[in-house]
Amino acid sequence: MFTLIIENIEKKFETHKALDNVSFNIPENCIFGLLGPNGAGKTTLIRIINQITAPDSGSILMNGEKLSSKHISSIGYLPEERGLYPKMKVGEQALYLCQLKGMTKNDAMKELKKWFEKFEIQEWWGKKIEELSKGMQQKVQFITTVLHKPKLLILDEPFSGFDPINANLLKQEILEIKKQGSTIVLSTHNMTSVEEICDNIVLINKSKKVLEGNVEQIRKDNSSMMYNIEYHGNFDKLLPTLTSDYKIVEINTTQLGGNIKIEVLNKELTNNILLERMMQFGSISSFREDIPTMDKIFIKTVQKNKIQN
Repeated sequence: MFTLIIENIEKKFETHKALDNVSFNIPENCIFGLLGPNGAGKTTLIRIINQITAPDSGSILMNGEKLSSKHISSIGYLPEERGLYPKMKVGEQALYLCQLKGMTKNDAMKELKKWFEKFEIQEWWGKKIEELSKGMQQKVQFITTVLHKPKLLILDEPFSGFDPINANLLKQEILEIKKQGSTIVLSTHNMTSVEEICDNIVLINKSKKVLEGNVEQIRKDNSSMMYNIEYHGNFDKLLPTLTSDYKIVEINTTQLGGNIKIEVLNKELTNNILLERMMQFGSISSFREDIPTMDKIFIKTVQKNKIQN
């Protein structure tokens, strides 16, 4: 099942094509990373999903139905550019925004109390937004975005302005919201967060989709076939046996052992074969595949796309 099916979306602004025949699916109840460099078209797509603007062509289905105004109440959207009123008091503004999403004042008050206690911000209720730091304002807007329990939650750079402790707090809340059945679209440049919490991603560059799939699988598919190995024993006898199947990238030895970095040149050889061969010459204390980070994959994919165009 898919929460969103995005088909052949095109959008042009005067001479600039923001989205060029973009298609992908967002699975139900997952955390989905919407990635891309600045100006790639991510914000335009988010605005189309939120029905702030319309595509020139293409369609979007939400839960099997053509996206329409009736779906707005089931979407929560935290934009990158925050939209709180600086002169309004925190509690007054939070109540107002919750009621805009269809909540009664009583229901909103009950839920707001729970969230303010959870984030330990009860004392902010009577303060004006302009009195709060950027991170504090971010917490308030996050709460008002998720309070009505949207089935689709769109977060654009949600960790901006947060220190590591509060960023981790927010990640835990996002994971909890997923656990409760929502689908989360996360647009961010923080690739560490993508690796930590995203299930699937799509990468858009220069208005086109250039990469899509499961995060773990994408990292495996981009493997450099490098292995970092720590060992005990004398591996001098091992090196002549590696022949053309392997390449020694780096080696550090001591009297008792050392560590070695090996690149597998023969793609048909499994890591088990390499491990078995090495265990003939000593004991292995650590055997770790050097899988590239999403940050490296992001840069590599964007640069490759730049060369092709």
